[in-house]
Amino acid sequence: MLKVIKGRRSIRRFTCEAVDEDLVNTIIEMGTWAPSGLNNQPWRFVIIQNRDILDEMSRQTKYSHIIENAPICISVFLDISESYDRVKDIQAIGACIQNMLLTIHHIGLGGVWLGEILKNREQVEAILEVPENLELMAVIALGRPAESKGSGRRKPIDQVVIARK
Repeated sequence: MLKVIKGRRSIRRFTCEAVDEDLVNTIIEMGTWAPSGLNNQPWRFVIIQNRDILDEMSRQTKYSHIIENAPICISVFLDISESYDRVKDIQAIGACIQNMLLTIHHIGLGGVWLGEILKNREQVEAILEVPENLELMAVIALGRPAESKGSGRRKPIDQVVIARK
């Protein structure tokens, strides 16, 4: 698991090869195993493969080229009707997304967490025709990697731990 965590990178370019539905279901299932307060599981998903919808969504972000190139995107939503504590529920959604990204990497696919698209959250929600109780939290673009990423860098522990008490 440590190798998977350290090896995961954001992949922004994909081949045109389709992603098997069973793999997509596995990615979502692993996302749902994230912790959530009171086990309320406030996440909901829309799987987008329709090229016209993906193209329309791509116009909602300055990173349009990523969505235009992706064979599939998964939009991740907070179900406000299932929410009991907004901060905790948003943290749970983040954990869910991380589980999904780690799963994507583990099964040999590539993916990237798109957050900048949230500036046009309401337009994306309209494009996807979701009910009013769903609030867009992120879009994950994924597919077979058409690029490889380097080893990555992180700040050393002594730069991120502010105290030991």
